[in-house]
Amino acid sequence: MTTRTAAPAVVVRARAGAFRLPLTGWLTLLTVALLASVAAAVSLGPVAIPLDVVWHVIGHELGLADGAGIIGPDRAIVWGIRLPRVLLGAVTGAGLALVGAVLQAVLRNPLADPYLIGVTSGASLGAVSVMLIGLSPLAVVSVPAGAFTGAIAAFAVVLALGRASTVRLILAGVAVAALCEAVTQYVVLTTPDRDVRSALHWTLGGLAGTEWGHLPVAVAVTAAAGVWFVTHITRLNALTLGDDTAASLGVDGERVRRHLIVGCALVTASLVSVTGGIGFVALIVPHTMRLLVGPDHRRLLPVAGLAGAVFLVWVDLAARTVNDPDEVPISVITALLGAPFFLYLLRRART
Repeated sequence: MTTRTAAPAVVVRARAGAFRLPLTGWLTLLTVALLASVAAAVSLGPVAIPLDVVWHVIGHELGLADGAGIIGPDRAIVWGIRLPRVLLGAVTGAGLALVGAVLQAVLRNPLADPYLIGVTSGASLGAVSVMLIGLSPLAVVSVPAGAFTGAIAAFAVVLALGRASTVRLILAGVAVAALCEAVTQYVVLTTPDRDVRSALHWTLGGLAGTEWGHLPVAVAVTAAAGVWFVTHITRLNALTLGDDTAASLGVDGERVRRHLIVGCALVTASLVSVTGGIGFVALIVPHTMRLLVGPDHRRLLPVAGLAGAVFLVWVDLAARTVNDPDEVPISVITALLGAPFFLYLLRRART
């Protein structure tokens, strides 16, 4: 009788240009940056609220301070409007960055991104379709389920069409994403006017109207997936070295790849069901952090998660202030940042 042994630890050497700051240093730096970013994002806006008032309101709501001196409008803006929105932005940014880092590893493709390979568009189509067929009383369950089904279906088609090469995968992803977006737009345009506003939330992507009730699913799924991804760090490092090398280390590449892709689709679908489709975060953040900390996923995953949270908090702040009093969809800003970044990576990629 044979017994299976755990795969030996796989360490992917950092590039020579990677910063040598210890992992604890990066985590401390990014945690401080995240806290400062959240405070700044809650403070800034059409109505500026001093930071001391922001902390006072939060402390009062958490039972850590009295309510003396807090006026109703400040409390409503800080606790009722801005803080849940900023926190959802941070969770969404972290989740998308983790998904991007994992997808780029399991597909061994530097251009892998849930938006570029059709997962986001498929999830949007699934969520919008469910919303507009009269299942709103079951929206808490049906919208995420629809988003997940759409994400898995879209990616299955992309993977079947583009398995042979990087170019085919990206082209298949672009084609499937375009098809899903076209169908989504058709569904929206043929829907009675009273339902269009809700559907547009998913087609444009954004955090407007965020309430505290939107946070639990996004937080739970992202946190659980983050922990699960971390338990696969050794396998991720092995997969980046190729399937033959991974097999020699006792890693079943195909099995691990399938499981992680389903996990990525679940996270993407859960976030899309709340925020709509937000593209390019999963492309920009992991690549940038890989340049700074190296390709070893023991460092990359936690750093990318925190960096993604910081990144999307600031993108959302720009979305609601750059064209005040009107709000710009987050997807517009991320596309303006991500499209040139994608073209740069496409030029560098070896196909």
